[in-house]
Amino acid sequence: MLDLLVDPLQYGFMQRALIVAVAATVVCALLSCWLVLIGWSLMGDAVSHAVLPGVVLAYLVGAPFALGALLFAGIAVALIGLVRSTSRVKEDAAIGIVFTTLFALGVVLISKNPSQVDLNHVLFGNLLGLASSDVWQVSALAAVVLIVLVVKRRDLTLFAFDRVQAHALGISPGRLSALLLALLAVTIVSAIQAVGVILVVAMLIIPGATAYLLTDRLARMLVIAPVLAVAASVVGVYTSYYTDAATGGVVVLAQAVVFAAVYLFSPRHGVVTKAIRHRTGAGDAGESVLPVT
Repeated sequence: MLDLLVDPLQYGFMQRALIVAVAATVVCALLSCWLVLIGWSLMGDAVSHAVLPGVVLAYLVGAPFALGALLFAGIAVALIGLVRSTSRVKEDAAIGIVFTTLFALGVVLISKNPSQVDLNHVLFGNLLGLASSDVWQVSALAAVVLIVLVVKRRDLTLFAFDRVQAHALGISPGRLSALLLALLAVTIVSAIQAVGVILVVAMLIIPGATAYLLTDRLARMLVIAPVLAVAASVVGVYTSYYTDAATGGVVVLAQAVVFAAVYLFSPRHGVVTKAIRHRTGAGDAGESVLPVT
């Protein structure tokens, strides 16, 4: 068993894959807690897909792909806000229109330049093919997001649960919304290296949703989500190494397996657990309040 854990670490590509997987997973899991509570899961999906043309253009001109991704993440957020505020179209429809349009633009750019851009690398990530510079880039972006989330955690929590009170306390909901969207964009850029454009949305939803089924306290969610997500990611990287399967896909599947187990057997909210409680006549314990930090 020890050899199964240690042997892959003799290879540099495995060391880099584990570092990037852990760094990207931690920030995705933390951010996912707020996204799930606010109801912005679809926004994460939108921004993650909308960065595709930015990534492709960055590859074509030889620029850092993080720069192109950040640029188009900002464009996507701005377009969603513009359509929502200047028309009768609701937010969910605006999100769907913008992200599908930008994603389609990215696909067209790839189809017109097939020799320059690796479609699989952009869409599904390439954890086992990362260079040392990629590790530093992902780690730096993840560190920035982590620091901001820790510093602004109370304001973001208040924004998630009571925007009126936040405004009354002199905290601008608009600025916090913009900050959260900016953090979302940076997080997506860092996670794209790990699992690609398509699968990154799973890393922004599954950890928070899993923790939400395990606790009614946000402070605990912010611990449970990254711990479970990191464990699943490490297991996914090792599994992909030994099975020669797509690493990003295996990482997401590992997180999905954890969610499925929690969904079924969570002590308070699990489907099977509640069925057993109902059959034995045991009542539900009282619900506690999420905003406690």
